[in-house]
Parts: sequence; structure tokens; C-alpha cells
Amino acid sequence: MRVIGVTGHVDVPEETASWVVETLTARLQEFVVPGWLGITCLAKGADQLFAKVVLGLQGRYDVVLPARDYKQRMIEDGDAEPFCDLLDRASGIATMPFETSSRTAYLAASEAMLERCDVLLAVWDGRPSRRVGDTADVVDKARRRRVEVVRVWPGIPAAPGR
Repeated sequence: MRVIGVTGHVDVPEETASWVVETLTARLQEFVVPGWLGITCLAKGADQLFAKVVLGLQGRYDVVLPARDYKQRMIEDGDAEPFCDLLDRASGIATMPFETSSRTAYLAASEAMLERCDVLLAVWDGRPSRRVGDTADVVDKARRRRVEVVRVWPGIPAAPGR
């Protein structure tokens, strides 16, 4: 089974979001094989766009939540409707062994996702991480694990060779 993970920016500008959806759709179609699975931490931004694209391609996805309070935290941050809808549609949900969300919990969730995926789609502008667990950290960990990384960002060629 092919497992495709995602990491990316939480703040995807509105003018970039439709391009990201279109590009994620094209990229995912390259990897779709019978029984394929997406995996995401379902953060706002790139992760949720990825989940929507997976559903649009009639696929399924698992979610790795960083901590037990993560759902409540998303609700309190004003992201209840899209987050809860996508969480309800997940084929499986795992929660990391942290009570409260933190940078450490976010990184642990991303590492758990990387343990399961063989391709990582990175919706990333290429800049270094500002905090532990940001997109660049996840990409670096994926590369160290020899997980194929496909960067998705405007101006990045869509051709193989990424």
C-alpha cells in the first residue's frame, strides 16, 4: 500500500490556496494506486487542504493528533467546523501520548506520520523553521529517514526531479 503524508504551512494565503489544491490534486494522482492512503496531522492550512483533496480523489486518510487537547484547541482557535468535519471523515485516528499541545507534541505527531509514509508532500516556501516542529524540521526529518519529499509551492516546477 502506498502511504502519502503531508506537511506544510498553517498560513496558506487565500490567493495561494486554490493553486495548492490544484497542485496537490495533480501530485497525488501520480501516487494513487489501489489501496493508497493519505496521512495528516490535520493542522489548519496545508494539512486540511490535503485531506480535502484526498476525499476529492475518493481516497481515505488517517490522522495523527499531537495531543489529547488538540481537538478542543482547534475549536477554541475558531477552526471547529472544517477540523471536526475532516476528523469525522478520517479512516483512522491516532493520538500522541501528550495531554496538551506543544511544539514537542507537534513534532512527535509529524515523526509518527513519517514512520508510516513513503512519500511526503511538503507545502512549503523553502524557508527554515522558526520553531521546533515547523515545516522545514519535518522535511529535514523525512529526508534523513529517506522518505521521498515532493515540494509544492508556487514557482516550484511540477516536473519530476523535485
